[in-house]
Amino acid sequence: GKATVVTPARFAQGLSYKDFLGQAKVNLDQFEANYKSAQVSANDAAFFKGLAASGRVSKMLVIGEDWCPDVYRGMPVAVKVAEASGIEIRIFPRDKNLDIMTEFLNQGQFQSIPVAVFYTKDVRHIAHWTERPAFANAERVQITDQAKKDLPSASEQDFRAEVRKRTTVRYPVWQQETVKEIRQLVARALGTS
Repeated sequence: GKATVVTPARFAQGLSYKDFLGQAKVNLDQFEANYKSAQVSANDAAFFKGLAASGRVSKMLVIGEDWCPDVYRGMPVAVKVAEASGIEIRIFPRDKNLDIMTEFLNQGQFQSIPVAVFYTKDVRHIAHWTERPAFANAERVQITDQAKKDLPSASEQDFRAEVRKRTTVRYPVWQQETVKEIRQLVARALGTS
């Protein structure tokens, strides 16, 4: 694989989820609510558990920041996957770890978060997932368009608040899609299903 700053020693310096929350300054209630709503089905848990048990996937690195809605929705999903499977998880705040972020830029240029990176035991890259599921991207467009129709004369602030309200109710579904996408990505990378 290509050169990486993520050595076993560097990986070990990452935070546990508890420690990440301990240093977070905002949105702790959001992290908690989204951790509660994130579900990993028995079938998905068995899939990831099997990979962890066979040693094919041993570690997950997550890049995130506490202020980002995609992070407080998506990171708890990654944490639940790790907990369900026994994959070791370490969290790296993006802005203090830009060298890691640079390896996983979205479309080669955007510092999109969260990123969940899957590794072998000796930290060889298997696959990584970025930001939000395709399903959520499609729904965001529909929600925004519909809100424009419903609130033609709203202020920018009221419009944003309405879009946020409508997207937030979709979070549990988007979380399910996140698990599905992560599973597909990892399966494809490993040539398994």
